[in-house]
Amino acid sequence: MRIADEYEVVIAGGGPTGLMLAGELALQGIAAVVIERRDDQGVQAARAGGLHARTIEIFDQRGIAGRFLAEGKTAPVAGFAGVSLDISDFPTRHPYGLALWQRHIERILAEWVAELGVPIRRGLEVTGFTQGADGVDVALSDGQSLGAQYLVGCDGGRSLVRKAAGIAFTGSDPTVSNLIAEASLAEEPPQWGIRRDALGIHALSREDDGTARVLVTEKEIGAGEPTLDELKTAMTEVYGSDFGVHAVTWLSRFSDATRQAETYRLARVLLAGDAAHTHPPDGGQGLQLGVQDAVNLGWKLAQVIRGVSADGVLDTYHAERHPVAARALRTAMASVALRPQDDRTKAVRDTLAWLIGMDEPRKQFAGLLSGLGLRYDAGEGHPLIGRRRPDLDLSVGGRTVRVYDLMHDAPWLLIDFGIGISIPDGVRRIEATYVGPWDLPVIGDVAAPGAVLVRPDGYVAWAGDTGGPGLADALGLWFAKS
Repeated sequence: MRIADEYEVVIAGGGPTGLMLAGELALQGIAAVVIERRDDQGVQAARAGGLHARTIEIFDQRGIAGRFLAEGKTAPVAGFAGVSLDISDFPTRHPYGLALWQRHIERILAEWVAELGVPIRRGLEVTGFTQGADGVDVALSDGQSLGAQYLVGCDGGRSLVRKAAGIAFTGSDPTVSNLIAEASLAEEPPQWGIRRDALGIHALSREDDGTARVLVTEKEIGAGEPTLDELKTAMTEVYGSDFGVHAVTWLSRFSDATRQAETYRLARVLLAGDAAHTHPPDGGQGLQLGVQDAVNLGWKLAQVIRGVSADGVLDTYHAERHPVAARALRTAMASVALRPQDDRTKAVRDTLAWLIGMDEPRKQFAGLLSGLGLRYDAGEGHPLIGRRRPDLDLSVGGRTVRVYDLMHDAPWLLIDFGIGISIPDGVRRIEATYVGPWDLPVIGDVAAPGAVLVRPDGYVAWAGDTGGPGLADALGLWFAKS
């Protein structure tokens, strides 16, 4: 039975990516619904363990960063293959990462989405869809279907949406597999913490409730759902004992396979998060990529639905985000190659640590890992173009106003520092003054622009000292209706 077309977007999956997309669409006035197979927002085990600096900035742009910061613990570092890179000197209000388990991240995002009034239909899955010229019919696991203008698959690495769309998911096969578990131990391990050996990387840590979190590399590549006996065997091979592991509350297997969707869009069906790219968890990039996919896609989808922009604007989602994930996959693969503790690998890791510890390589690499150094290909001109807009303290009408405080409702902003530029409807114009440096992560100081055009996701569409063709080109790209 088909339900009336009461939604403009159906989001398959209510994890961090789906929730962030739901919030972004709600801010743009788009009617969206999240279809989530879980009966509640509970996350089995800890999963992802934190937020990187740019993701925290994104939450700050929406006025919700404080909710996450209140529950986590900050550290002024980014990390790669066991090498810590100091980012405390990066020009941002958030020069750190935040340790916070995914269960808390999802809960906070779900609370925000609920405040915005986005419905989440739980205990359901998207089982298929058919596309037409004007919309998508989305089949649900309860036998009903939803009609919408667009369907976005945020349904994880095994994405049914991606598979049903026939989008190729190409990449590398696994060379190593790991078991991760939360359980009780009958015996106290001789040492808690991270351990490296010729096999790979392993870890034992104690949770607040006294249970243990176990990570072990398997001697042989495993497949399928792991068992307690496999966990015991792997622990014994690494530690010489399984420490009486029992009462397992979560047990999972992951590998170093890396895969990416060949396209993030097929007509009215789009992919985001793990549905579009999967890789090993080294470096903690997965959740960050998904949230940032959602923020890039949300406003573009909204402008097309509202008729503000032509359909082709949606193609820029793939053009901008596919290279970002491809680079993250390569970085994760490199990190996996540096896991073992044999003499040769250790020598490579030590040499790399020496190289990226130098100031300029550190900035470049830490900018990549933290997300603060990202630049979209948005054309030539001022160095700000394509980069995140710095969160400066502006003087607006005699008041001091943070740039990110102007972005809570995801507007287009034209911040004019006195050159007087006319803009189209749909762009919020702010007359402001600012005295101080324009300092960007990685590249340092840049010349102060006369005006800056900022996209709803916080990236600069144009910056300069006069309107000219550059501004006209930027407005034409994002606001042309045909």
